[in-house]
Amino acid sequence: MTGSDALLTTLRSVVTDGHVLTDHDAMAGYLTDWTGRWTGSADAVVRPRTTDEVAAIVSACADAGATLWLQGGNTGLVGGSVPPAAADNPAPRVVLSTSRMVDIDEVDTVGRCVGVQAGATIDQIDRAAGECGLAFPVDLASRESATAGGVVATNAGGVRMIRHGNTRRQVLGIEAVLADGRVLRRWTSLVKDNVGYDLPGLLAGSEGTLAVITRVLFRLVASPAETVVTVAAVRHVEDIFTLLDTMAERGLTVEAAEIMTEAGLDLVHDHGVRRPVAATAPFYTLIEVSGTGDIEEVVVGVLDEADVVDGVLEPGPARDLWASREQHTEAISRSSVTPVVKLDVSVPIRALPEALAELGAVADLVDHPCRPILFGHVGDGNIHVNLLDVPEDRVEELTGRVFGIVAANGGSISAEHGIGRAKVPWTGLGRSEVDLAAMRAIKAALDPDGRFNPGVIFG
Repeated sequence: MTGSDALLTTLRSVVTDGHVLTDHDAMAGYLTDWTGRWTGSADAVVRPRTTDEVAAIVSACADAGATLWLQGGNTGLVGGSVPPAAADNPAPRVVLSTSRMVDIDEVDTVGRCVGVQAGATIDQIDRAAGECGLAFPVDLASRESATAGGVVATNAGGVRMIRHGNTRRQVLGIEAVLADGRVLRRWTSLVKDNVGYDLPGLLAGSEGTLAVITRVLFRLVASPAETVVTVAAVRHVEDIFTLLDTMAERGLTVEAAEIMTEAGLDLVHDHGVRRPVAATAPFYTLIEVSGTGDIEEVVVGVLDEADVVDGVLEPGPARDLWASREQHTEAISRSSVTPVVKLDVSVPIRALPEALAELGAVADLVDHPCRPILFGHVGDGNIHVNLLDVPEDRVEELTGRVFGIVAANGGSISAEHGIGRAKVPWTGLGRSEVDLAAMRAIKAALDPDGRFNPGVIFG
């Protein structure tokens, strides 16, 4: 019996035969990421149900010298959750999927928190919280497929970050399996607990390189009693800043603030989504606000006084208005003749006007097809750069140009989805050698054999 055969036998004894996939067709969905750009190979995909099963799997892989790629909803954009193509290294290669780990505990309505398994989706968590009059503070367009473990591993931000902060801020406790199979459990709903290092905070954003996250204790928040959503067409990015400042001055709380361009809105409209406003303009903003009193009257007053081309508003949740923003990703993917180059970046808010102008003109810098579609979270400087129709042999060069623009504007090459394997060559744009050395030391301490997600973050 070969090493791989012996490992597969052990894995089947842990999770039963039906949850150790080895057939090529059965594994295919786990070996290609959401963008379609990153595809690899593995000896098996294993789907545990409990933390104990994860611990047994990790221990078995350690004994067999196997490498593990950790995967949640597989909605990442940087190749961080799928293995690369087979290399010369003969070690067994296993994808560990948390897709069956979907339990959600009873909501603690007093402590405003809930424990969930890593495979529970953002939508499922929010629905459970909503049944108790609360809400999950993290919200993404991929809410029905993105998972708890995934958003923690990438420290996702999403559309509510302007109101509640990123995922790391929502993590009260964590349960994870270390590289040697031991279970780390830091689990408390205490508001103050300052004993030693913030290990949950360390695992948030670690991209599966330090441990297998199996359960998370999340903070919940009160749902706003009433919200209003407005979409406004504006001539300048600075006009959006003015809108946000004025709304705050009038006593409104900004729950979300998004930015779109005419090119993006046209593309979404071409794929069946109603345009929110009739007028056209270079930029559009979607803003959701909450407050007390007659919110609609306040918002109408702000729009009347502001320098907007056109505007519309609806009481929340205003799904039709939100569709103009949330359908961007699907419309973009369906429109490109090549896999979309998706670069999730951020710049200081003050630099947004210049950065958007430079990124929108990136096609003028190259002699090959390229259609830039930009959108994102205007309230935190996060821009989703999507480059359509780019020939595969020009992707790396164009990516470097985009990251150069971002760095020149004082930004980050990764805002939400992490580094994965896609952005490894450019980590020096955002981290010094001392910084990278400190991160490598942490990796070596927790995963000395480089078993988890090899090649991710560090290459």
